[in-house]
Amino acid sequence: MTSSNTRIWHSLTLSEWVLMALLAAANGVLTSGLSWLNKLLHSLGGPMLTSSIVGLYMIYGLLAAYIIRKPGAAIFTYALGAVVQILVGTAYGAWAAIAAALCYGIAIEPLLYLFRYRRYDWGAMSFIGLAAVPIWFVVSAFMFGYIYYETWVLIATLAVRCLSGLLLCGALTKLIGDRLASARALRPFALGKASREPRE
Repeated sequence: MTSSNTRIWHSLTLSEWVLMALLAAANGVLTSGLSWLNKLLHSLGGPMLTSSIVGLYMIYGLLAAYIIRKPGAAIFTYALGAVVQILVGTAYGAWAAIAAALCYGIAIEPLLYLFRYRRYDWGAMSFIGLAAVPIWFVVSAFMFGYIYYETWVLIATLAVRCLSGLLLCGALTKLIGDRLASARALRPFALGKASREPRE
């Protein structure tokens, strides 16, 4: 482990690790609950309709980053989420859980870095949610055989997924975070502290 990775690891407090673990566990429950809906949507409209809820699968890591606002919060939460999914069982297999977590993490974390872990407005959050989609889309297309669909189906599916990422990951994360910002439990975290700062 490099010195920079060590600094990131130690910059996260115990309470922040607990929060990340809780969000990862909540995602495990959510993923299990969404599996039946995912199958129903796939039977009704194939990959395009299934893609309409893909943003919900990504929300937990971005929500952790929104609350904690430190390097590593997103990617570590996604890693924990993959572990939880593997332990509780996933219909898509362990490698899919690991690959998805890596794709989300390597897409979102650099964007947060570019924003210096300081910009969390609606535009930035929506863009991050959208940008988290394409890498996993390409990987999953090869893993699950989507690559053999017609070109127009792939383009339409990607468009639906990007819209879902923008709304159900980026914008919804912002909405949930802002609603929870004043909660007593979030006071020790960066989001809670920011919510108590006087507005100009």
